[in-house]
Amino acid sequence: MPRPRNFDENRAVDAALEAFRATGYEATSTQDLCEATGLGRSSIYNTFRSKHDLFRRALVRYTERLSAEQRELMAREDLPAREKVRVLLDAARLTAARGCLLVNTAVELADRDEEIARLLREDHERRVAGLRAMFESAQRAGEIDGGKDPHGLALFVLATVGGMSVSARSGADESALSAIAEMALTAL
Repeated sequence: MPRPRNFDENRAVDAALEAFRATGYEATSTQDLCEATGLGRSSIYNTFRSKHDLFRRALVRYTERLSAEQRELMAREDLPAREKVRVLLDAARLTAARGCLLVNTAVELADRDEEIARLLREDHERRVAGLRAMFESAQRAGEIDGGKDPHGLALFVLATVGGMSVSARSGADESALSAIAEMALTAL
């Protein structure tokens, strides 16, 4: 009879997520995952089958969190569109130094792992759709220029968020990231 698990699987996925976020998929060893999660190799492989499966679950968890945070922000009726984008960019600025699992994964794996590429595409499409809908609503309300392309604005905002993460990893400091965010807001 198999022994019952005496660990929180979700907590282990969260810990693995942070390990992958810090060093990427390939640079994160099984030993790194054992240390991050507090689990032994056998527990990791018995529960998650493989490093790739654990990574996929961590990536899905990460995208679900980002999407939920963005949906909550876009649903806020007390903030105009420009302020919603400011909140999104501020969050990106504050977490940029830790890196973005989406950006890192896109660079590291998307061109050679179809399953991961599909997950990234689906997440990107969801977040673009949410931003586009917010911009369309803001145009109808007269908050932003009706001549601007809502889809293009959504793509631009997400590219700015990703670019802030890359910039931070390349040495951009807090003031540089703030300047990027402020410049992006002028595009609205």
